[in-house]
Amino acid sequence: MRPLGKLLIISGLFLIVIGVVFYFGGSLFKWFGNLPGDIKVQKQNFTFYAPITSMILISLALTLIINLIIRILQK
Repeated sequence: MRPLGKLLIISGLFLIVIGVVFYFGGSLFKWFGNLPGDIKVQKQNFTFYAPITSMILISLALTLIINLIIRILQK
């Protein structure tokens, strides 16, 4: 149970840090969601938005962070 507790504490602290960054520095991330590869189609009564490139970046970042946390907890 201890490793799970450590993981939850580290994850919570990480989420708090990310939340503070987005809250106070939100204007720094206006480019996010408007990257090349993000699909946006607008018609009269219809809007389709698929942030493919943004989702790939989020996936890569989370994979790296989770792998780092797992390596730290295994020591």
